[in-house]
Amino acid sequence: MRGLKDKVALVTGAGSGIGLAIAERLATEGMIVGVLDINAEAGAKAVASIKAVGGRADFESCDITNYEAVKTAVAAIEGRIGPTWALVNNAGWDKPIPFLKTTPDFWQKVVNINYMGPLHMTHAVVPGMVARNGGRVIFIASDAGRVGSSGEVVYSGCKGATIAFAKALAREVSRKNVLLNSICPGPTNTPAMDAFTGTGEEGQKIRDALVRSVPLGRIGESSDYPGLVAFLASEDASFMTGQTISVSGGLSMHG
Repeated sequence: MRGLKDKVALVTGAGSGIGLAIAERLATEGMIVGVLDINAEAGAKAVASIKAVGGRADFESCDITNYEAVKTAVAAIEGRIGPTWALVNNAGWDKPIPFLKTTPDFWQKVVNINYMGPLHMTHAVVPGMVARNGGRVIFIASDAGRVGSSGEVVYSGCKGATIAFAKALAREVSRKNVLLNSICPGPTNTPAMDAFTGTGEEGQKIRDALVRSVPLGRIGESSDYPGLVAFLASEDASFMTGQTISVSGGLSMHG
């Protein structure tokens, strides 16, 4: 992709799953990748895997639910690898429970990670982009935020709010060449999916039902998303902002 070489990308939740796949792809595009994750062991392994194939990466432990911790982590990693060109708000969490069986403590945890976390990161990083007159913010949202998802009601609300937040902020900072877009994965084969479906025969039945619902006949893999992230971070997407793109094998089709 054009314009990525030697630029800095910060990726949250980059220790595993979709975040790790994104970090690895951006490194192959020549970017310097800041791996941010609350799991220090996973983050260190991610950096090692990137460096093992000739990429450049650094790690900083980061709890995205804590605004002061986010500011400290961003300042530390930017101090080592340089100012951020692309922020990928990927980190997220959920546990499948029918809404009427959930509690306020659960709601707060889901909101803190999936909505407040991206707000904290964006507020810490975007002022620098505005001052430098350029940058990209890419939100890994979810089709749950576009169409809803049974058993993920609060999560769906957070992702819908994130999409709206990205559109609104895109309007505020567009004249500073700071572009914000959202990618909405569908069901994806990650550890989070294992937690959602469960294991054993019952878990396999849920997976089979998900596969039947996708026109392309499979659920997503972590490798299905990094190419679009690289595109949105690049000069090739310099006339795109405030957009929401589903990558879900045709499960949802938006005009």
